[in-house]
Amino acid sequence: MYEHIARKLSRGEIIILDGGTGTDIQRRGVAMSGSTWCAEANLSHPDIVREVHRDYINAGADIVIANTFATSPLLFNALGRDEDMLEIDRAAVALAKETAAGKRVAVAGSMSTMRPVVTGSDRTSKQREWPEAQARALFKRKADNLAAAHVDLIMMEMMRDTDYSLWATEAAIATRLPVWVGISVEKRADGKLTGFGREDQLLDDVARVLAKTNPALISIMHSSPNDTGEAIDIVRKYWNGPLGAYPESGYFKMPEWTFVDIIEPDDLVAKAREWHAKGVTAFGGCCGLGPEHIHALARELRP
Repeated sequence: MYEHIARKLSRGEIIILDGGTGTDIQRRGVAMSGSTWCAEANLSHPDIVREVHRDYINAGADIVIANTFATSPLLFNALGRDEDMLEIDRAAVALAKETAAGKRVAVAGSMSTMRPVVTGSDRTSKQREWPEAQARALFKRKADNLAAAHVDLIMMEMMRDTDYSLWATEAAIATRLPVWVGISVEKRADGKLTGFGREDQLLDDVARVLAKTNPALISIMHSSPNDTGEAIDIVRKYWNGPLGAYPESGYFKMPEWTFVDIIEPDDLVAKAREWHAKGVTAFGGCCGLGPEHIHALARELRP
């Protein structure tokens, strides 16, 4: 199912992604876990997960991302739940594939480097570190499981540094599936863009290192719409291939998303036109953005 996506990329055509899956699951009444955020919904509320995917497809998404972001191998290892991660991911991919069956829609598996998150904040706990060899083995296990579940591509999401993000991306590349790298950024006190939650990691360094893995596309994702354009310019210094953009809007206070100051769909479209002028051809939304945003992008940007 990825072949038509690859053709669109090669021709520079617009590709529409879905929006925030975890936050839309929450918005439909599913309680978020204090330790694993939206991951448990794949087993506890499969009908809601299917409904979210279905609404994004009906809104015009060319790609839906299975609800596997929160099943980070680092997080589940810290919780002593390595086997649970595999089961939840298989269920998540099955739900996305069931919903996309018979439609011209590709299903992606999401991989993150999420660690335990401090309750009431969006900051990751940094008390635990993993040796490189162990971290690489955990990422490989996740990537191989997604491949065995027959995803069409792997989305690296909230990549933010030159260590864990690199190791995770290389594990995904090793599956030989198409890999899209999504980098998340925020502004440091000095005004420089860094990896989200990694103020020690300049975006220049993150982009340079991840571009060398030669993915199929690099996105700026789960970042403020106001920082996305500048971030695209920095990525373009190191990357000549296809670009994507799918920002977030609102605020995270673990374990729930706060739906305030959400960008209006028409304003997102206006931003997307600016990013398109910079070479971006894949557009969608991350946390806080729902089917109405994806519908607006599909309606206004895709012929």
